[in-house]
Amino acid sequence: MKRYPLIADHGLVGDLQTCALISDEGVVDWFAAPRFDSPGIFSALLDHDRGGYFRLSLEAPDTETGAEVTTKQLYYPDTALLVTRFMSADGVGELIDWMPPDRTGRATDRHAILRVLRCTRGTVTFTLECRPRFGFGSNPHETHVDGRTAAFRAPGVSAFLQSNIPLEQDGPYDVHGRLTLHEGGVAGASFTVEGPDAKPPPLPRTGEAETALWDAVDFWQGWVRTAHYRGRWPDMVHRAAITLKLLTYLPTGAPIAAATLGLPELVGGERNWDYRYTWIRDGSLAVRALLDLGFVDEAAAFTGWLTDRVTDRASERSSVTGARPLQIMYRVDGDPWLPEEILTDFEGYRGSAPVRVGNAAADQLQLDIYGEALYALAQGRGRGPGPGLDTQPTHEGWQAVSAMLDWLAKSWDGPDEGIWETRGGRQDFTFSRVMSWVAFDRGLRLAEEFGRPAALDTWRAARDEIYAQVMHRGWSERRRALVQSYGGEVLDAALLLVPRSGLLSPTDPAWLSTLDAIERHLVHDSLVHRYDPGASPDGLRGAEGTFSLCTFLYVDALARAGRVRQARFTFEKMLTYANHVGLFAEEIGPSGEQLGNFPQAFTHLSLIMAATTLDDVLDGLHGVDGLDRPGASGTSGASRASGAHAAGTTSWGPRAG
Repeated sequence: MKRYPLIADHGLVGDLQTCALISDEGVVDWFAAPRFDSPGIFSALLDHDRGGYFRLSLEAPDTETGAEVTTKQLYYPDTALLVTRFMSADGVGELIDWMPPDRTGRATDRHAILRVLRCTRGTVTFTLECRPRFGFGSNPHETHVDGRTAAFRAPGVSAFLQSNIPLEQDGPYDVHGRLTLHEGGVAGASFTVEGPDAKPPPLPRTGEAETALWDAVDFWQGWVRTAHYRGRWPDMVHRAAITLKLLTYLPTGAPIAAATLGLPELVGGERNWDYRYTWIRDGSLAVRALLDLGFVDEAAAFTGWLTDRVTDRASERSSVTGARPLQIMYRVDGDPWLPEEILTDFEGYRGSAPVRVGNAAADQLQLDIYGEALYALAQGRGRGPGPGLDTQPTHEGWQAVSAMLDWLAKSWDGPDEGIWETRGGRQDFTFSRVMSWVAFDRGLRLAEEFGRPAALDTWRAARDEIYAQVMHRGWSERRRALVQSYGGEVLDAALLLVPRSGLLSPTDPAWLSTLDAIERHLVHDSLVHRYDPGASPDGLRGAEGTFSLCTFLYVDALARAGRVRQARFTFEKMLTYANHVGLFAEEIGPSGEQLGNFPQAFTHLSLIMAATTLDDVLDGLHGVDGLDRPGASGTSGASRASGAHAAGTTSWGPRAG
């Protein structure tokens, strides 16, 4: 067993309330429960010795040649069931891992990782090691083995390992086992997390594990079949969509930014953040990607969650002078409390410390989020053949949104921390102004469409002033481009979203000049840096890799600009950086390695955006301009074979129940 496998050497399984990473050696080295943002139970990816893991691996055969076990990993097609194959001189073994997907939408303490072993050729011996470490190793537990069940009890939580592999206690806390299988032989194990006073689940009867497996297959394949994508990259697009769904908390519809915390942007560096929360920005941009694939229910669920945050904050602000309408991120249940702490006992992935839990950036002022929020609420207004949202606002919902824009009208013209959450002080970021323009532009359109009362003259004046200011103060004559901040010369890949925003046409000469400048200074062999931290210090030590999000946004911008050959080649090259099961982390390192938290939702949603834009341009549906017109519902290769689709429904107001 490797102490620290590569970040990319993992697949993801989940049940729509939490998830686990499983290495290509069959090791669960990341699992938090009962929610994505709960303390880790298996956290060996952050500290091999203290974090805990659950290993089911093939023993190397005892041969004179010293042959080792070779592993291969894949997903069962169009599902979230992970298959790990072990090949040795004596035989071939197979491990299937999954978590039964939640269908209720109700939060629960019970979550299970199911693992089925079989020998497909010859004879193989599997080793089991289960070493849970509750609360990131800070909560000691008691262990008791009784036949086929091992019980682990810690303060506030119980867990049960059940297997037909003979189990033995290993020291005070752990359990191990060993089993030899011959061709056709099958075994299994499950790890179930429950509440503190829970009893062990009933032992599975013959055939129940197989029934549960095929039930999970039917769930995922049935969900993928509802996608309307008919483009050129179905495998990668569907895998990205499954990943987004795995990272979404079903009880509220809130997507998290990534499955993990603390995985470094540079091995040995300090850029190690907790991404297990819901960013307004990421979730809002995911709405368009989900709609382009026809996943209207998921898009509607997030806009409902977003509206709850706006209305919640509006009621709070009535008694707090100067409070902001939105926080940049929340827990999946909408809780805004995200204090940042450091796991001082953890060494970090390959010595990458500190390991942070929580996120202090939650308190930052990032003005762009209001544009992304309105971008999400304004999506799919029934124009065009593709699916959209019926976003008819309730009275309370519109009042909250209107109050948010009234606040922004007084607050947009000032420095903030910006999209990249730098910790080097506030600046007048151009992208924040661009998205403030989007907020007013979409707000005006919605007010007029629904006939809602609003300070239209104030919003229109703010929108027009922002446009003029961006084109004057955000433009560098030296660079012949829009730049990261007013008065600066640093380029910023976040501005690749300008064509989608509608502020400039994708073929406007000013935009094409900006695109050329980004290409000269931020693009290296098709991979895109978000900015140059050396030229724009962000308050942190060390370098970082290229941002996969930015590379896919670059593809999108190229395609919209009519540079289709370059866009397609860049996209195809970027796909080669996916890991063996089609997943991406946040960044790509100098040697092509994946870096940062894994898998990252932003990367996968931008992959969908790039693929659907490329499909549209290649098929000539919209030409190269106006692919994401305000209010338009681009089909993006999603619905050409399906005709029109029924719109999903949500409302701008608190949900019942």
